[in-house]
Amino acid sequence: MPEATRIPEGPRDWNERYATGHTPWDSGTPSVQMQQVIAEQQIAPQKTLEIGCGTGTNAVWLVQQGFDVTAVDLVPLAIERAKAKAAAAGVRVDFSAANLLDSAQVAALAGHGPYPFVFDRGVYHCLRQENGPAVLNALSQFTAPGSLYLQLAGNANDKSKAEQGPPRVAAEELLAELGPLFELVQMREFRFDGVHINGETFSPLAWSALLRRK
Repeated sequence: MPEATRIPEGPRDWNERYATGHTPWDSGTPSVQMQQVIAEQQIAPQKTLEIGCGTGTNAVWLVQQGFDVTAVDLVPLAIERAKAKAAAAGVRVDFSAANLLDSAQVAALAGHGPYPFVFDRGVYHCLRQENGPAVLNALSQFTAPGSLYLQLAGNANDKSKAEQGPPRVAAEELLAELGPLFELVQMREFRFDGVHINGETFSPLAWSALLRRK
């Protein structure tokens, strides 16, 4: 979930941001919204895939709740830090670096699925701008009918400056783009927690969308 004025163009750009600490989305605390949805919807511990896991905070929390988690991120440096975080917490997470726009890597990851639960904090709202059909194809391989997909995405209703916060998507765009594969279970507005820009806390408006594979 980048806050810069542009979306990094590839793994090298993202890796540089982790190397320099320019990662305002990496709060170091589990997503409050994720925890709320899991509790409200009574999503039981199960086989789970997290895409865009960053340094592994949410994946570690999920395993601590009993979930069996596979977690991937585009950035090798983020995965190294995620593995260290899991080791320090004494939990096992299947971490790996993967590009969701690479068909071979998607197929390899899908070979360990399908996943009844997929969690995404800020991947779709970036990749939809680059190659939305490829993202939908990856999700189709990762899931099976009945699988749940919890997506947290930047919200086009946000009135703050466009150059601040994550990429934004309108509700109707989100539902139209994912509608061929998923039906909506629940959607609501919330604010991303734990984002810091120039030393100040920033809470971008976001969508929490829980969808079920058709």
